Amino acid sequence: MLILNSNNEIKDFISSNQMAILYFTVEGCNVCKVLLPKIEEMLQKYPNVKLAKIDVSKTLEAAGAYSVFAYPTILLYIEGKEYARESRYVSVEGFEETIKKYYNLLFS
Repeated sequence: MLILNSNNEIKDFISSNQMAILYFTVEGCNVCKVLLPKIEEMLQKYPNVKLAKIDVSKTLEAAGAYSVFAYPTILLYIEGKEYARESRYVSVEGFEETIKKYYNLLFS
């Protein structure tokens, strides 16, 4: 998984991937640590979806630029536009349904 450290890296990641997921976390977030491996495992079924992690502890401006106020926050971008946003207590199954719907439209 890619780790992004600046707003420019985030913009480049979004624009260079047809389906991109941004995983915003912060140091000391236990929910973030538990959720990330589950998201990574789920995404193995969707090889065209690219995942990147942003640690807001190290990239403070990213939280403001993407209106992230709770952690973890997961943003799904499709062709450069935000299509889904989940925060705090994320249902992996529910988020997967969202990904699956758009994935099938784009890659089937």
